[in-house]
Amino acid sequence: MSDIPERSLLPKMRLDELISELHVRLESALSTRDRVHSLLEAVLSIGSDLDLATVLRRLTEAAATLVDARYAGLGVLDDDGRFAEFIPVGLSSEQAEGMHVFPFGKGILAVPTRDRAALRLRDLADHPDFHGFPEGHPHMHSFLGVPVQVREEVFGNLYLTEKRNGGEFDEEDEAIVTALATAAGVAIENARLYEETRLRERWLAASTEITTRLLSGADSDEVLGYLAQQSREMSDADVAVVLLPEPRERDLIAEIADGPVADQIIGSPVTMSDTKCGWVYRNGAPATIDDLRQAKCPMLTHRGFGPGLLVPIGTPDHTRGVLLLGKMSPRSPFNEATRRMIDAFSAQAAVALELAEARRDAERLVVLEERDRIAKDLHDVVIQRLFASAMTLMSTVRLIGDGEAGGRVQRTIDDLDETIREIRSTVFALQLPSQPQQSSLRDRILTAAESAARSLGCQPGVRLEGSIDTSVPEEVGEQLLAVLGEALSNVARHADASEVHVSVQADDRLTLHVDDNGRGIPENGRRSGLRNLAERASSLGGEFSVDAPPAGGTGLRWSVPLRSRREGAARVPA
Repeated sequence: MSDIPERSLLPKMRLDELISELHVRLESALSTRDRVHSLLEAVLSIGSDLDLATVLRRLTEAAATLVDARYAGLGVLDDDGRFAEFIPVGLSSEQAEGMHVFPFGKGILAVPTRDRAALRLRDLADHPDFHGFPEGHPHMHSFLGVPVQVREEVFGNLYLTEKRNGGEFDEEDEAIVTALATAAGVAIENARLYEETRLRERWLAASTEITTRLLSGADSDEVLGYLAQQSREMSDADVAVVLLPEPRERDLIAEIADGPVADQIIGSPVTMSDTKCGWVYRNGAPATIDDLRQAKCPMLTHRGFGPGLLVPIGTPDHTRGVLLLGKMSPRSPFNEATRRMIDAFSAQAAVALELAEARRDAERLVVLEERDRIAKDLHDVVIQRLFASAMTLMSTVRLIGDGEAGGRVQRTIDDLDETIREIRSTVFALQLPSQPQQSSLRDRILTAAESAARSLGCQPGVRLEGSIDTSVPEEVGEQLLAVLGEALSNVARHADASEVHVSVQADDRLTLHVDDNGRGIPENGRRSGLRNLAERASSLGGEFSVDAPPAGGTGLRWSVPLRSRREGAARVPA
């Protein structure tokens, strides 16, 4: 009877074991179902967006969630097999700021790409390709790396580290992440094609805008500023700088900048010799810089910029300058696709600049030819007819018996002679090439006379004769303007005149006359100002005099030689 209870307990124990095993299997099935469900949701989430950055970020976050990893990262490969971009997940802002080195995809990070297979480790330090953590990088142990393939091409690697329960990644984790990476490949390919199309459209739109601005007469500096702005935005850079050569071509000067530190960069020089910027300018070829902090670029070295891209502005035979793009460290370097795009964009903009300048030169040539035609017509036709009319009147004066009528004809002859001189002065002005960057001496004389009108109380009359803009050296012109200013100032202070006449003539000598109808110069008055004018004339080998005309007022004459200076200049070989 004592054996009966023991025999009755055996079936009950086996039933408990079966139920427990069933429970475990049900939990495993439910867990697998939940993970598969989470995997499907992750795939749908990744494929629901066409923005490449969003797709990659969602893929990295989904992988970390599916395998319960504390840290995750996605390294995007460029054509050279290095990381063009790295997307970290799980790092705090303090940890991210403490990392000063961008992961280039070497060492253990390159193994999934090389083997085209997943790599699962209990501890990173056990692998022979592990070379330690860079400064500021958090320490990690468990590791799972899976290549992300788009068709037959490895797009990048997905990395998971530090499983939250303290264990290691198992086969099921590897299978889940591999399935996610495989499914995400199609979404990545679509997003990448969309990104390339969007950038190409923006590039074409920006190129069209540059051409439109140039053909509508926009300044080249404005166009270069637009080039810098668009290049910075298209390449996702933090700063863009347009470096143009100074006249001696020893340095490149930051003439235009776009970005948060633009105001602090403009005007900074970069030495042309023995620098990457100078190499790009001289050779007309683009170049990338891994770390601008090690480059000889003072304006960016101390500002925390890392990756750099240098692109020549212009054609290979005529480089106008260099476009410098920079990213803050430790951002990803510029990839080959970005370099090709910005290089093509810059070259297209440079061609547009060349065409616009050629068009402006052609328009300027048309204007100069028209001015030359007008000058020839005035000289060959108008002046000759006026001169013939004056000669006819001069021969007629002797035949006129009435003195008053003869006087009127003589005044008409004088007026014709004055008109001929003014037209000749205009002919000289028309034959002088236009200089938009600097006012001519003729214009500066007129400006000085107009500026003195308020203090004089009247508008001075101005007569200009001869090739003032072509035959007067710059230093002599400066002396003339100083004398004119002093003379008009003396008239305003002392003469109390109602009429002032200024005459400047340039032939063999440069002669200035300033006449007024004022009270004249008192015999015992101060003459220190006049002595200054006399000294200016004497220093140039000229003459200075002041007299009192019979009609009253004061007549000032200042004259210096010009012929010897022109002959000396003519002897200098071209």
